[in-house]
Amino acid sequence: PRDALDSKSESVPTIDISRLKGSDDERRGVIQEIRLACQSFGFFQIVNHGIDQSILDDALAVAKGFFELPAKEKNKFMSNDVYAPVRYTTSLKDGLDKTQFWRIFLKHYAHPLHRWIHLWPQNPPEYRERIGKFCEEVRILSLEIMGAITESLGLGRDYLSSRMDENGMQVMAVNCYPPCPDPKTALGLPPHSDYSCITILLQNLTGLEIFDLTAHDGSGRWVHVPEVKGVLKVHIGDHVEVLSNGLYKSVIHKVTLNEEKTRISLASLHSLGMDDKMSVPCQL
Repeated sequence: PRDALDSKSESVPTIDISRLKGSDDERRGVIQEIRLACQSFGFFQIVNHGIDQSILDDALAVAKGFFELPAKEKNKFMSNDVYAPVRYTTSLKDGLDKTQFWRIFLKHYAHPLHRWIHLWPQNPPEYRERIGKFCEEVRILSLEIMGAITESLGLGRDYLSSRMDENGMQVMAVNCYPPCPDPKTALGLPPHSDYSCITILLQNLTGLEIFDLTAHDGSGRWVHVPEVKGVLKVHIGDHVEVLSNGLYKSVIHKVTLNEEKTRISLASLHSLGMDDKMSVPCQL
């Protein structure tokens, strides 16, 4: 069952990220907006991010095409190994969960792309090309956003750039939430935070909800994130909460379902290397 507290549609922080390349004053303004969003929500939306709409549309379409393949084709990637470089499964983990969430997904490593792309699905035939292009563009964007985040913490824009650019991880979670006959009594994903520095999300339908910790005098409430074509969502993950010494919050979020339509989302999770540890810098 869903929470007794109903979600309410309201504005969430939306930032024109193109201003990071503008004048010094424009950049300072964006940095301040990012700082406030990270402190209050741990989440913001970005517009004018520079990724062509056709790349976003193609990625969503080919992801949907994968989930429409016959089960025999998809099951080639079935695995319960969370470290598998390509893994197709449901949210039911080894039969241990008491509740199964209404989601099927494909996860795969995406950086460095040349090391992993040959392991990705060959069907649909355009999958590797279209998702690969999306991953490349989003990765460039993630480095720009992380630079702005570390700058907003007073650490400078290059504080993590080499660690994330050369040896960092990028994991794609390609999610499918089929139509649910009774969406009020099920969830696509339970409330959770992402184990990453940041996650950049693209979705074709609404369904994402974030928990506003500051509402109702600190008791919080769920906020429905509206869907606007071409807008990307940025989640602050656990590692940035650690980096900021708790100043920035890792956003708690969940996924609700649609009675009639299939929701597809592409979540690109960006973090340090597999064995690289995040710690609080002495300045913080």
